[in-house]
Amino acid sequence: MVDHGHLTSLFENATEGIILTGTEGKIVLINPAAERMFGYEGKEVYGQPIEVLIPDEYRRGHKNLREGFYKSPANRSMGHNRDLYGKRKDGTKIPVEVSLSHYKKDGELFVIAFIVDITLRKQIERNMLEQQSQLEKVSDEIRKLNSDLEVKVEERTMILKEALEKLEQSQTELSEALDKEKQLNEIKSRFVSMASHEFRTPLSTVLSSASLLSSYVEKADYEKCNRHIDKIKSAVKHLNDILEDFLSLGKLDEGKVATNISEFDLKEFIHETVDEMKGLLKTGQSFDSVYNGEGMVRSDKKLLKNILINLITNAIKFSEQNKKISIETSVDDKVAKISVTDRGIGISPQDQQHLFSSFFRGFNATNIAGTGLGLHIVKRYIDLLHGNVNLKSELGVGTTVSISFPVK
Repeated sequence: MVDHGHLTSLFENATEGIILTGTEGKIVLINPAAERMFGYEGKEVYGQPIEVLIPDEYRRGHKNLREGFYKSPANRSMGHNRDLYGKRKDGTKIPVEVSLSHYKKDGELFVIAFIVDITLRKQIERNMLEQQSQLEKVSDEIRKLNSDLEVKVEERTMILKEALEKLEQSQTELSEALDKEKQLNEIKSRFVSMASHEFRTPLSTVLSSASLLSSYVEKADYEKCNRHIDKIKSAVKHLNDILEDFLSLGKLDEGKVATNISEFDLKEFIHETVDEMKGLLKTGQSFDSVYNGEGMVRSDKKLLKNILINLITNAIKFSEQNKKISIETSVDDKVAKISVTDRGIGISPQDQQHLFSSFFRGFNATNIAGTGLGLHIVKRYIDLLHGNVNLKSELGVGTTVSISFPVK
């Protein structure tokens, strides 16, 4: 199972540039290293074609290459003995190496480009060539001066020695740079593997169940048909949940989530939301909802619903069968407090301090599907409502997540 805390750390802190493009080569994601490499800030290049990062003289040819790649995609490793250049925001060119990977999601082809700025390596290579040239000249001079005075020979020998020392130092620097690139390639491979894992598992379930479904239809075995239909629905819901988490995080990061305050009956709202969630309960699970205080409040109903769905979904997911899930609400004239308590696997003290970070998952949750974004999104939403979120948990006993927010 993917550790999404490591996943986002790799993406955000990698020294290698990472760019994700979608339809027509438009940029979907770009990590901080790539932004620094090309001189952009924030999300300036989102939605623009990848050719914005290509020098003008190569754009036409690159567009044709890109269109050919989309027709016949194939992974490409670093190198290929070709000189490639990128274009920074200020118009300057930088030598780069690029490796490409691809995957499909919902029928759309996405391409991941891993980019390394090789300016330093090019400089080292130029220095090595210059030093080798100098070394050859020095060697020629030494051969010509063999008949000269011993002092002259010693002087030239010293020059050769210094040149060799510089050459050796340059070779060491180049070797270290190549080792670093090798390590980055290994990180890239792990990153692609983790990024694709969450999608591959449910997609495999959909494909296998869909294939088996046709044979059962011919035999009129409706019980097995329904069983595979349920598997397909579950896998599609899992994919949809993953996409919703990523879309919510994207909108939050872009500042596109605004509050819409209105007056509504909180008691009725919680009752309706809990009732909608009953279809997700495992065998023997049940809700115990308690409400105390005023009913009418002023807040953002949509954000509050997303928060409550996240908390209840987690409680169901991390609890076993035949366990009760409690939703307790108390409201006064200033603040509303909602607590969701499960009797599930619990969270270790070491993990609790990281739970509101994006892509983080507890050590005991690796076999349970999820993106590690739920509580991070809850925290971001409750901040928009000027509220607070708190968590109490004990391993093997259960977890309580409480939110509080102003009601006026």
